[in-house]
Amino acid sequence: MISFLSSVLIAGRENVTDPVVRQKYGMLCGAVGICLNLLLFAGKFFAGTVANSIAITADAVNNLSDAGSSLITLIGFKLAGQAPDLNHPFGHGRIEYVSGLIVSFLIILMGVELLKSSVEKILHPEAVDGSPLVIAILMISICVKVYMYLYNHGIGKKIDSAAMKATALDSLSDTVATLAVLGATVIAQCTGAMIDGWCGILVAFFILYSGVSAARDTISPLLGQKPEEAFVEQIEKIVMAHPEVQGMHDLIVHNYGPGRVMISLHAEVPAQGNILMLHDAIDNIECELKERLKCDAVIHMDPIVTDDPAVNALKEQVMARVQAIDPALSIHDFRMVAGPTHTNVIFDLELPYHFHLKEEAVVQQLKDFVSELEGHRYFAVIQVDHSYVGGAPKALDKQAGN
Repeated sequence: MISFLSSVLIAGRENVTDPVVRQKYGMLCGAVGICLNLLLFAGKFFAGTVANSIAITADAVNNLSDAGSSLITLIGFKLAGQAPDLNHPFGHGRIEYVSGLIVSFLIILMGVELLKSSVEKILHPEAVDGSPLVIAILMISICVKVYMYLYNHGIGKKIDSAAMKATALDSLSDTVATLAVLGATVIAQCTGAMIDGWCGILVAFFILYSGVSAARDTISPLLGQKPEEAFVEQIEKIVMAHPEVQGMHDLIVHNYGPGRVMISLHAEVPAQGNILMLHDAIDNIECELKERLKCDAVIHMDPIVTDDPAVNALKEQVMARVQAIDPALSIHDFRMVAGPTHTNVIFDLELPYHFHLKEEAVVQQLKDFVSELEGHRYFAVIQVDHSYVGGAPKALDKQAGN
């Protein structure tokens, strides 16, 4: 059904990187979810009333809350698609994450309420009616929820939407909940065992787990999670493909919502090069990043000496020492400033977060190493940086063969 509706209602539906297409997919799935959940609520509420089952009735109320969740998803995609304005120059894309977070909280709330109702059912058990009509309604509900999970999960993965993935987890939780209710109803009908409340407790814990997982996945991008490794590699490949760039470092990816990404980085260029030509090359790289990766880029040029054998030789020595300490370390912006009594060897050192050695200890090791070179006339000036793209920092350097 979703495939048919998307083919009719969404122009260019395969271009999922287009914010307009993403918005239409989200709103379509939200609208379908509202309709299906309202139908399930009506059917389950009727079945719960007939069967005198608190679990079935609670499951019906859950479907009503799911309709609200679908409405939140629909509204979230609608608001997230608004154009940037004076007060929000980076757009409104993060509203999609907020809507996913609200859905997660609703899942958790539903789990808490079901847990309370289940405990009450254990303390005051009542007979459960397992008529064929009730069983049929529950089985239909399971099939519908499996379908909703599949299309929400598939579309969420297709358009890379945390909100859609949270909605998919909600549908999966409902599937498990209804399966447990169906099992309890059948067992009660066949054996007379009153396990309605106990099944409700198991389902409640599963729902709570799903809600917490969904909340974690939506909170992470709001807090500023590291970018996808494949995205970082694409940036590096594009930048380093230009012969004017000798190295790159200090990459930062700012995510303001799907389709609204800004990046900044430092590109090392030959100090002896023509500044106007180098600036033009950097402009071309920024345009290429925008065209190919749909992101706005700001690139800072770092001039480095590439034709001085003494500087290059010393840099190789320092890099070898850095790698000997740990291959996860890297250096950049290497330069030398000569003075009457000593020469300053200046460079930036990139350390991973939670490195096994203290920052001060690594810096001191390198200072001691530099000071012992060439008759003790070198003095190291080291600036410590940390990577913003996760994992071990990577300062790409053509001279180093990276």
